[in-house]
Amino acid sequence: MDLSSFLEAVQSRYRRNLFESVIPFWEKHSLDREQGGQLHCLGRDGSVYDTRKYVWMQGRAVWMFSRLYNTVEQRPEWLEAARGILDFLLPRAFAPDGRCYFALTRDGRPAAMQRKPYAAFFVALALIEFHKTGAARENHIPLAKDLFRRIQEWIADAGLLGRPSYAGQIPYRQLADIMVVASLALELMEVDDDPIYPGVLRRCLGEAREHWLPARRTLLENLPLDGSDYRALPEMRLLCPGSALEVAWFLWHALEKLGEESAQNTQFLLDVMEGTLETGWDSRHGGLLYFMDAEGLPALQLEASMKLWWPHTEAIYALALAYCKTRDAKWLEWWRRVDEYTFDVFPDWEHGEWFGYCDRTGEVASTLKGGPYKGFFHVPRCLLFTLQRTAGVLS
Repeated sequence: MDLSSFLEAVQSRYRRNLFESVIPFWEKHSLDREQGGQLHCLGRDGSVYDTRKYVWMQGRAVWMFSRLYNTVEQRPEWLEAARGILDFLLPRAFAPDGRCYFALTRDGRPAAMQRKPYAAFFVALALIEFHKTGAARENHIPLAKDLFRRIQEWIADAGLLGRPSYAGQIPYRQLADIMVVASLALELMEVDDDPIYPGVLRRCLGEAREHWLPARRTLLENLPLDGSDYRALPEMRLLCPGSALEVAWFLWHALEKLGEESAQNTQFLLDVMEGTLETGWDSRHGGLLYFMDAEGLPALQLEASMKLWWPHTEAIYALALAYCKTRDAKWLEWWRRVDEYTFDVFPDWEHGEWFGYCDRTGEVASTLKGGPYKGFFHVPRCLLFTLQRTAGVLS
C-alpha cells in the first residue's frame, strides 16, 4: 500500500470509528439524564456496573465534548453534554480545603479522595475548553488559573495533598507531572495573556531531558532528585512506553506553540519516540508492553506485560505527528505496525468503543468499556488529533 492509500485508509477507518462507534457509545450510554454528570463505569454493551462518578473522568468528558464542539462541528448535543457534566461537577468537585475529590456518588456526595493532583488537572482542562465554546455562564478562567497554581504547589510539596514525606524516602519527579503542567500551560496560553506560560513550557522541556535514559533511548518514569542511582530501586527503574510517547507529542505541541522547533529540540523528541518504540514493543506477540524495568529485572507491577488501550492511542498520534513533521518513511512503517496491531485487538465494532485491557497475547482480559481509569478521552482524542493532523497531508 502506497503512502496516499495508507493515509486515505486510516483516515476513513479513524473517522468511521470515531463518529460511528466511539462517540455514539458514550452519547447513548453514559450521560446521566436523571442526576447529571456522566456514568462512565460501563460494561461491554454500555450497561452501568458502578454508579460512582470519578472526578477526573467527568473533567475528561467535558473536555472531549467541548473539543469536538470547538474543532469539528458546533453540534448542540455535544455542547449540552459538556454543559450537563460540568454543571454537575463544579459545585461538587472541591473539598473545603480546595483539593478535588477523586470520586463522587451518583448524586454527587464525596466518595473518595486521592492524594494526587490529577483530578484537579482534568477539572482545569474542562473549564478551559468549555470556556472556548463561548457558552459558559460565567468566566471559568480565573478558577482554571488558580488550579494551575495549586497543582504546581501540590507537585512540589505532596504533603499539601496529605502524603507525608519520610526520612528514608527518595524524592523523585514523575513524567506525568511534567505533562500535566505543560498541558495546562498550553491550554491557558490560548485564553489568557499571562506571560508566564512560555517559561513554564521551556522548563518542562528541560525537565523531560533530565529523564532521558541513553541506554534505552527513552524516558524514566520516575527520576530521583537527590542524585542517587536510579538503578537502586524498582520504582526508579520503571519505564512506561505509553507515558514516554504521550510526553513526547505533548512537548512537540509546546515547541510548535513557542515557535522553537529547532533541530536539537525536535531530534530529542524523535529519539524518545524511536527508542521508546524499540524498547517497549513486544517482539513476540506485538503491541506495547505496559511497564518495563530499565535494567531488564522483573517489574513489580503484575499488569506489566498486559496490553492496554491508551499506550497504543498515544503511539498512533505520536507517529502520525512524527511522520507529518518529517515525512521520514521509518515513522510511517512504525505507524503501520502500531495501527495494524491496535485495530486488530482493541476496537469493538459490535457494541462500540474499544476494549481497554488485554493480556500479553492480545486476548481481551476485561470487557469493560469504561471505569475509574478508562473513559471518553484517550481513544477519541487520538482519533480526532490524528484526523486533524493528517488532513493537511492529503490536501
